Amino acid sequence: MTPVHEVYAIKYAEHDRNASANFIGGDAHDGPMPMDYFVWLIRGPSGVWAIDTGFNQEAATARGRRLLRNPATALGLIGESAADIRNVIVTHLHYDHAGNCELFPAATFHLQDREMQFATGRYMAHQCMHAAYDVFDVLRMVGSVYAGRVRFHDGQETLAPGISVHLIGGHTMGLQAVRVHTRRGWVVLASDASHYYRNIGEGKPFPIVHDMGDMVEGWQRIRGLAESPAHVIPGHDPQVLLRYPPPGTGLSGIVAALHEDEQQVR
Repeated sequence: MTPVHEVYAIKYAEHDRNASANFIGGDAHDGPMPMDYFVWLIRGPSGVWAIDTGFNQEAATARGRRLLRNPATALGLIGESAADIRNVIVTHLHYDHAGNCELFPAATFHLQDREMQFATGRYMAHQCMHAAYDVFDVLRMVGSVYAGRVRFHDGQETLAPGISVHLIGGHTMGLQAVRVHTRRGWVVLASDASHYYRNIGEGKPFPIVHDMGDMVEGWQRIRGLAESPAHVIPGHDPQVLLRYPPPGTGLSGIVAALHEDEQQVR
């Protein structure tokens, strides 16, 4: 039988914004639609896997985001230490997903070939393409390549029984989603393939996009990988913390246990 894993979403930052900023073409019923920033963690028979590494206070200040807790130290909320993590899946290299890599000194980083190609290639000569990247985060990842600490993937690959990565593209050239087997079935961490439930649910793309065709086709791929639409976890939606229960006392609004059944949204 396929091994069963625990999966957690950990909120580390937030940003106030309106719905019109979250959809190409805006939103007819514009109003507040804040963005939460998450890292994720998988725990199971193959050990502990971190997904993404977030950003630090310097990046938060530069970009006008509220950092609530460093995402690396926030792993301690569920009993894990960044220093001990052996594997980190990097969904893509945008600043809010690939900072703090130096705080994971024992980790191998899992990245799609096309993401490194994109982040270091010709498209980065254009401000509209490189604005969501931090050049120093990219350089640190290049340094990790030279240190033998990056494992590249080309498309779909099983990393361990019950854990796989899947090239989606769209938002960036090499964006990958993560599929995890849990007690409630196959959960897909969509990351920025769908920032909010409404992006994939209503077919309304987020404005930062490299390839629109890959983005919308990627939604179909994600639906096919997940046990049901309720098993798709978007990358930045505050609803995640309402739909899934916290794993313990004092963690409500901070950590969501994604392997548990959805609870009624308040």
